[in-house]
Amino acid sequence: MPSYSAPIKDTQFILHDVLKITETQIPGYDELEAEFTSAVLEEAGKIAGEVLHPLNTVGDTEGCRLENGVVYTPTGFKAAFEQVKEGGWTGLDMPEQYGGQNMPYVMGTAVGEFFSAANQAFTMYQGLTHGAASAILAHGTDAQKDTFLPKMVSCEWTGTMNLTEPHCGTDLGLMRTKAEPQEDGSYKITGQKIFISSGDHDMADNIIHLVLAKIPGGPDGIKGVSLFIVPKFIVKDDGSLGDRNGVSVGKIEEKMGIHGNSTCVMNYDSATGYLLGTEHKGMRAMFTMMNEARLGVGMQGLAQAEAAYQNALEYAKDRLQGRDVTGAKNPEGPADPLIVHPDIRRNLMDQKSFAEGARAFILWGAKMLDQAHRSEDKDADGLISLLTPVIKGFLTDQGYDMTVQAQQVYGGHGYIEEWGMSQYTRDARIAMIYEGANGVQALDLVGRKLAQDGGKHVMAFFEMIKNFCKENGDISDAYSKEFIEPLKAASKDLQAAGMYFMQNGMKNPNHALAGSYDFMHMFGHVCLGLMWAEMAKAAQAALDAGSSDAAFYETKIATGRYYMARRLPATALHLARIQTGADTVMALDADQF
Repeated sequence: MPSYSAPIKDTQFILHDVLKITETQIPGYDELEAEFTSAVLEEAGKIAGEVLHPLNTVGDTEGCRLENGVVYTPTGFKAAFEQVKEGGWTGLDMPEQYGGQNMPYVMGTAVGEFFSAANQAFTMYQGLTHGAASAILAHGTDAQKDTFLPKMVSCEWTGTMNLTEPHCGTDLGLMRTKAEPQEDGSYKITGQKIFISSGDHDMADNIIHLVLAKIPGGPDGIKGVSLFIVPKFIVKDDGSLGDRNGVSVGKIEEKMGIHGNSTCVMNYDSATGYLLGTEHKGMRAMFTMMNEARLGVGMQGLAQAEAAYQNALEYAKDRLQGRDVTGAKNPEGPADPLIVHPDIRRNLMDQKSFAEGARAFILWGAKMLDQAHRSEDKDADGLISLLTPVIKGFLTDQGYDMTVQAQQVYGGHGYIEEWGMSQYTRDARIAMIYEGANGVQALDLVGRKLAQDGGKHVMAFFEMIKNFCKENGDISDAYSKEFIEPLKAASKDLQAAGMYFMQNGMKNPNHALAGSYDFMHMFGHVCLGLMWAEMAKAAQAALDAGSSDAAFYETKIATGRYYMARRLPATALHLARIQTGADTVMALDADQF
């Protein structure tokens, strides 16, 4: 059975040595002293390792079941959910007014990685609830907030988001679910939604569905979509639960992974719903939830990669196969451990350098969200808006690839279910698809985000890279050569790609869209390059200050060197592809495929 240990030390390093969170003028950050964050992360690590991780294989093998209209979660999930709720983990970064602990989002993100790495399918139940609660918090009336948020923050009631229908996924303007206005101000919701994560289960007293639907007579397409709160059980005026609403589970989807999460077909038959936000502005309200969810999904890519890497590393150290070509390292044994071989080292270094760089990237993104929301910083809001499709798309693509590489370390045993490695790959696969498939993330990045506010935010990003290189170029000759120069080169590749889009995309939009996926990955590599340059700088500063943990910081710098030398040059390949344009991509007619 696989093992998992929360990377507390590395998370602390990023929070305090790299991001220097207590020195940031964001409301609430002054309370995030190292001793406090360590205590929170230590406790979260225990929950992840001792409560959630042992149920990961259980959830994968048992799955959820639907019996007589009731969805049952795997053995042990319900008791574990009670422990998570009792610890206040479900409301870690939610307002105290509704029962939360009001910690910054960056802490919720750090804890979320531990929980997702330990058991992604389980953690989705509270994750979807957090997103639904955030949408109600941002767009609900005071009465709606008072009615739903206290129970959702505590996860006595959980939440979902209902977008997709059998005939429409990305193109939500095609949806058919209807919302008929009633005299009392409510609506009757009728239609079917599919792929609804945590759609129904036995761990909460009520489930609060946020459902996209069209009010008859509204505008065509996406402009006519509204968002509704549709509870499983009607909530009475005194807050108690009343009759069962017209909501039922059609079936539980049979999936490649995340078996422990109840992904449901949901049927709405004149179900009572309440408008959330403004008529025909449903996507605006839904995107409050989706943008948060996309950062959370990017974090899932990191989480699965980290968990898989930990097990691959342990296997590589224990498994004896072959001899080191430079001389036996285990002369008393029949063979040397796998980890002596250069190709295994390459494989593990790919994983290690990705996971540690991605952790810094996701926590930096969470810090920007805190800055945007808690400090009302519009520049931070613009930058995280730009980077959201990169975090979601790049980290989930790469995270999936790293779980495959972790499997590869095991050879045939990685393909055998008893070793448990296939679950990381299967669970990671969905992250590339849900909350907007990664191809759509790339289109969003190139088609919308680059030009947002007149290109202000992407220009600010390039200026940030330029200033970082300028300010830190003279730290040392080695640092300049190993970190600054590769970062400059990668940033120039990214700027050249953007220039290509500007020069050619107006004449033929396909020239930009055909290169969008490469651009998203190029952007991701540059962001991880910046994170590694930041981490190497912080690690060297700790060494110069005489840290008693020199091995940790020396390892950090060596891992960064690997990323800059072996991973970051991928930007040149992506640029070469982008500059070929769309002609070869679009050369065949549809009937020639």
